[in-house]
Amino acid sequence: MQRLRCFKSCWLLLRSSCEGAAKQTTSSRCYSHNPRSFGLLFDIDGVLVRGRTPIPAAKQCFRNLVDRHGKYKVPVVFVTNAGNCMRQTKAEHLSHLLEVEVSPDQVMLSHSPLRIFTQFHKKCVLVSGQGPVEEVAHNLGFEDVVTIDMVREAYPVLDMVDHNRRPKDFIPPNKNLRPIDAIILFGEPIRWETNLQLIVDVLLTNGNPGSLWSSTQYPHIPVLACNMDLLWMAEAKNPRFGHGMFLVCLENLYKKVTGYDLKYEALIGKPSVVTYNYAELLIRQQAEKLGWNTPVKTLYAIGDNPMADIYGANLYNRYLQASKHTKVKVQAKSCRGGADPTAQSVDDHRKMTSAEMGGASVAYRSEEDLPEACSSILVCTGVYSRDQQELPSDPAQTVTEQHIFHGHRDFRFDPTLTQPSFVVQDVKEAVELVFQQEGWPLE
Repeated sequence: MQRLRCFKSCWLLLRSSCEGAAKQTTSSRCYSHNPRSFGLLFDIDGVLVRGRTPIPAAKQCFRNLVDRHGKYKVPVVFVTNAGNCMRQTKAEHLSHLLEVEVSPDQVMLSHSPLRIFTQFHKKCVLVSGQGPVEEVAHNLGFEDVVTIDMVREAYPVLDMVDHNRRPKDFIPPNKNLRPIDAIILFGEPIRWETNLQLIVDVLLTNGNPGSLWSSTQYPHIPVLACNMDLLWMAEAKNPRFGHGMFLVCLENLYKKVTGYDLKYEALIGKPSVVTYNYAELLIRQQAEKLGWNTPVKTLYAIGDNPMADIYGANLYNRYLQASKHTKVKVQAKSCRGGADPTAQSVDDHRKMTSAEMGGASVAYRSEEDLPEACSSILVCTGVYSRDQQELPSDPAQTVTEQHIFHGHRDFRFDPTLTQPSFVVQDVKEAVELVFQQEGWPLE
């Protein structure tokens, strides 16, 4: 209960700071005359770019999304499972590729929701990934950060797979790092063998990798993972391994050694609900900067990966509908002065698990503030292509020669969540579809 209160208070604090910042910004352009207000959530890889190359339709699309002054016509947030850089860097990169201004406030990386996990901010955390992971961790609020390289330096004989990296001549003494309290997995590392070995060492020694392994150290110290994408699309014709593949390796190695399942304190990034809650908060911030007076009613999530973008958007829509259902039940109960015998609770298969929520099973927003729906739009310029067959309706048939469930181990397979609201060729067609749905002129 204390943990849930902590999450809720942190979320309210974050919301307050975001909304306060938004109110300080004004815009001469106001679109709030239309009662059907909406916001756009764009995935990046496979939707706007392929590696470092922009998809041609993306540039044309964004020329139509801004007015002649370069101001956005509707709230736009970029929601990516990438996490190997700072928001500022990603915003500058997108601005250059799309030839429109993208601010850091419009960018949400897979690790962005870690800002609300304040109960870990003062603990000693081991971070894994590539890029400026130590800087990223400090920027998110973590104060005591240890990297994989620091562990290697402190315990030179732990990393032994690559013979060229083994200590030469003599074995340096251990430096005995401070005990590690939690592990943060930002994204796929460069040297998988090193990270897998040292993370398992930390897990099996209760955060003291210089100590002996002990299978009795279970449950292990908390593990928080960002980005569950098994595959992602770059310049190659076929998908590339993502951080989800690294997690599969870690989970199986840990179980092979100990016989126990690796447990996650939190799974963050698409398709978790906490990610979309956070993205909706940024959409609200963008709407206020545009001077909108009416709440954003509908979110449109545009992506190329059925198991990340589409599953996540549909899961969030299910969360929104469940919240609406709960609100109606509460109102009915209040009117009747007691329990409503005709009101039915949400079916068990529609309830959110802790993993699907992102590790924080708590309502982050009041029901009055939530959007009415989130629609998913699948484009065919990335992981998904029209040649692919649909996933089977029977969960027992998830792994066959043609059909393989690419979702994370802790997410339930529900074929309905992988079915998009719309399928289009590219992002330009997706945006045109949204504006047509909402009755807005795009030009």
